[in-house]
Amino acid sequence: MPHVVSDGIDIRYVEEGAGDPVLLIHGFASNLEVNWVGTGWVSLLTGHGRRVVAFDHRGHGESTKLYDPDDYRVELLVEDAVRVLDAAGVERADVIGYSMGSRVASYLVDRHPERVGSLVLGGMGATLLRGGRGGEKIAQALEAPSREVVTDPYTRMFRVFAENTRSDLRALAACMRGLRAVITPEMLGRIAVPVLVAVGTEDDVAGSPYDLAAYIPDAEVLAIAGRDHNRAVGSRPFKDGVLEFWTRHSGEDRP
Repeated sequence: MPHVVSDGIDIRYVEEGAGDPVLLIHGFASNLEVNWVGTGWVSLLTGHGRRVVAFDHRGHGESTKLYDPDDYRVELLVEDAVRVLDAAGVERADVIGYSMGSRVASYLVDRHPERVGSLVLGGMGATLLRGGRGGEKIAQALEAPSREVVTDPYTRMFRVFAENTRSDLRALAACMRGLRAVITPEMLGRIAVPVLVAVGTEDDVAGSPYDLAAYIPDAEVLAIAGRDHNRAVGSRPFKDGVLEFWTRHSGEDRP
């Protein structure tokens, strides 16, 4: 798999297909294989004539593992994404983020608006405006000697998922402590590309998609019926909703 060096950090990425580019940004404790390949997103998009670029965040998947929270500041994760686009020769892409990936995508469109053609914020609602819930407790759950000693259902969910994805738990704890940036209403109000906010109706992590969309000019909401945070990402209604969203906005003049 190709890699790019971003400020001395090795970032693994993949490219597949041909056509208009799509950048996929995965969530916390996941990786490009779990979030996008295993869920069928890559095969779906390439089958619809799109060129897919996806990468593993630092601390995740096959990218470099780091153990200092300062190495996970959101601006650094954004620059990783930009360097992946540069390495792939992509000037501008439609962007799909999921969960933490949506937080990174939101900063990407604010700092580098010329690189984003449209934006899908998956698995992220009003939590984007107030930061994650229980970040230090999640970090402590990741550092616990075993999942059995983690009794809180919410933090245990993160521990179990991280183990299931065979993640480096210590690196993830550092990431959870370092990625504390909150996007502001002013930043959301500056977004000048089409935006779809897609959240499962049973998602108790993301927060209200409607409350988030209210701050973004002309944003659309996709409520993914009957899906929680983990099960929404690979669902057919999410995929169909993104394809329909792109169809509605195809051919529009973009800033």
